[in-house]
Amino acid sequence: MAHQRTVILGVTGSIAAYKAADIASQLKKDGHTVHCVMTKDATHFITPLTLETISRQPVTLDLFAEREWCPTHIALADSADLLLIAPATANILAKMATGIADDALSTTALALRPEAKILIAPAMNGKMWLHPATQTNVATLKKRGAEFIGPDKGLLACGYEGIGRLWPVEKIVARALKLL
Repeated sequence: MAHQRTVILGVTGSIAAYKAADIASQLKKDGHTVHCVMTKDATHFITPLTLETISRQPVTLDLFAEREWCPTHIALADSADLLLIAPATANILAKMATGIADDALSTTALALRPEAKILIAPAMNGKMWLHPATQTNVATLKKRGAEFIGPDKGLLACGYEGIGRLWPVEKIVARALKLL
């Protein structure tokens, strides 16, 4: 087992959000601490209770739900060795690229300590992925040091065939472990 590290698993509003449970489970089995931060839209696809049970940590959904002396997003950002966003929507990519911090995940990402690694696993409709705005945001994030894994090609939930699928879970976890 590797040295225990802290992973912030960001989960966004994609149909692939249910795969975050497997990602969290595999990271836990490898001995790492996993803190899940979900967007409001992610809760339409997977419940916080599922991720809380698997991670054995409270799930962060709301910046103002807890009243601690240190805001939750700052405490999480300070503790993270890796921010893994899987699945990542076009929306979170745009927020991160432009510095918008209007929810728990985007605020945590903006407050992340410089030593922490960032791994992003996109999942969205192929037209959204290939849109020039999304590609500009990806390029911006790569310039800042974020790593991307995927998206994969195949049958998409929207019925289209093409790029946009979440990269296979085992490959996402392998890359995350390599970064740790």
